[in-house]
Amino acid sequence: MIMDDKLVRLSKFLCLVLRHKPETIGLALDEEGWANIEELIRKSLDAGVFVDRPTLRQIVENSEKKRFSFSPNGESIKADYGHSIPISLGRETSEPPEYLYHGTARTSLSSIANNGLGPGARQHVHLVEDEKTALQVGGRHGEPVVLIVKAQAMFEGGFKFYRTESGIWLTKEVPAEYIEVQGN
Repeated sequence: MIMDDKLVRLSKFLCLVLRHKPETIGLALDEEGWANIEELIRKSLDAGVFVDRPTLRQIVENSEKKRFSFSPNGESIKADYGHSIPISLGRETSEPPEYLYHGTARTSLSSIANNGLGPGARQHVHLVEDEKTALQVGGRHGEPVVLIVKAQAMFEGGFKFYRTESGIWLTKEVPAEYIEVQGN
């Protein structure tokens, strides 16, 4: 389901305060990135942004990218991936499929061939299970190219993988020897 403009703006606001800069509104996150919903609502309002529980539920349930989730007791919310601030993932490692995919811009290939994939400004490299999604992500950065990551071989080599509730796979890095360029 596609969200309307208001929900998209609020989703971007939530990305800012739950993934990158909670201090923008004076929000406290715990070590796993959870924020108390009542505190989030109150501090957002103090910052001039109106959000309530039904709106948060709409964003969590209707976002195509499934970036956020509620705690089992419904008292907290967090971003599932994409953090630039240090948090503990709070989940067990998972065994990945044989291959995962990463979308990037063709202009990045030389650097990736030399250095592999790093998290950049985030804590983890994001990988997906399907080539179509990787191609869409790569298209946001220029002429897209899909990288094939030998995830199972990495896992067997001791690399840790985490799977988010939304199906995004996270790992700290992907060395160049585990990467192939699709179509090459």
